[in-house]
Amino acid sequence: MRRIVLFFIFYLLFSPIGARVTLPAFFADNMVLQQQSECNLWGWTEPGKKVSVSTSWDKKSYMATARKDGRFALTVKTPEAGGPYTITFHDDAVVQLQNVMIGEVWICSGQSNMEMQMKGFKQQPVEGTTEELLRCRDAQLRLFTVKRHASLTPVDSVTGHWDEANSASVRDFSATAYYFGRALRSTLGVPVGLICTSWGGSACEAWMQADWLKAFPKVNQHVTQDDVDKLKQRCPTALYNGQLKPLIGYTMKGAIWYQGEDNIPRYDYYAPLLARMVRGWRDDWKQGEFPFYYCQIAPYDYSLIDWKDSQYLREQQLKAETMIPNARMAVLMDAGLEYGIHPRKKRQAGERLAILALSNTYDVKGLPDFATYKEMTIQNDTCVISFDRSKEWVYFEHGTTSKNFEVAGSDKEFHPATKVWVSRNRVYVKCDEVKQPTAVRYAFKDWVEGDLMHDGLPVSSFRTDDWDMQPASTQTGKDYNNPQ
Repeated sequence: MRRIVLFFIFYLLFSPIGARVTLPAFFADNMVLQQQSECNLWGWTEPGKKVSVSTSWDKKSYMATARKDGRFALTVKTPEAGGPYTITFHDDAVVQLQNVMIGEVWICSGQSNMEMQMKGFKQQPVEGTTEELLRCRDAQLRLFTVKRHASLTPVDSVTGHWDEANSASVRDFSATAYYFGRALRSTLGVPVGLICTSWGGSACEAWMQADWLKAFPKVNQHVTQDDVDKLKQRCPTALYNGQLKPLIGYTMKGAIWYQGEDNIPRYDYYAPLLARMVRGWRDDWKQGEFPFYYCQIAPYDYSLIDWKDSQYLREQQLKAETMIPNARMAVLMDAGLEYGIHPRKKRQAGERLAILALSNTYDVKGLPDFATYKEMTIQNDTCVISFDRSKEWVYFEHGTTSKNFEVAGSDKEFHPATKVWVSRNRVYVKCDEVKQPTAVRYAFKDWVEGDLMHDGLPVSSFRTDDWDMQPASTQTGKDYNNPQ
């Protein structure tokens, strides 16, 4: 009898039936809603019950009726950026969200280099953290970190909370995402909300639905709970189900992405894989072809973890830019770390993503652009490389030449270039050992300090040949993305 009474008390206290409105964790105090939009709100209450939602910015009320499973959903119209405001949910009880801002909302996702907090990982600092924590306080920059959760099936909500930017909250937030948001705040002058859902070591496949993976026969198509328990963030679909699906529908402006290291052993199909992921996210979000900006992985000596060939993954990321509408890639060839897969230069990563967003989504004029390899022509024994998006002409970061170019002839054997120079937006490359050149490669190695620049931004590694296009070899490597 005592057990029955205890169960009944627990039921009354925690069941949504007959209780006040329950909301996902991201609909809470300090949240940011996307400005000038029809913003989705949802939650749970007693099945069949009517819920009234009122918004303080326009004094309007909206009605919704809960379905049989208790879930209700509605949209509210948001004004231009501003705040703070309140949102009130009326049921048997009243739930009021306070200090709500209206501004720009971005989803930030990926693996460890997106997850890496401003405080860094143990013995792996982020450059400039101390100085930034002294000046990061900003009540109009709001941060939400989704707690790690791998799941075999989709879940309804996530664990996390909204914070205003201050030394404590920024210290524990994604450094890349923070620098992205800070740049948007500075340039646009409106509130910015960042939702970071990431997990170190996560595979691209983990952020995708099972149906999307059917086009990739090398991917496990029949995930089990044992797979999730064993592989966690590397398990196909596990992070889509546990960390992304609950967010889908949260009205936002776009997404930023920093991932790829875990896919190096499977580099040969990364471009179509990423393109399919983005298409799936967009289909699910039902916000059209929202902006998607991503980082190219930075150089690193992958032999330290028994891997290799990350240059082919970078090449796939460059290719993906041509396959995904309304997407651009931030290049980090000058921001790597030879002995560390977690580069310290997160400001460069975040600000370069912001340059792409500000230029292409917000139409801010006067910002630089990333030049890309266009084509090669041969003039006698000299290879001439030209570039797209290079109106300011290319140059070398440290002088008038570079040691990062290689030349090959018909034997496909590459030799270091002996003479490299720039004229306008072209690079000229010669090699004394190759009298009849057929191909050039720039910075096409795991570790390299990129030095080919355009308007203050690095140019991606590239090659003019299509040799060595065989599938990636199986590489086991170390679990480098579990630093804590």
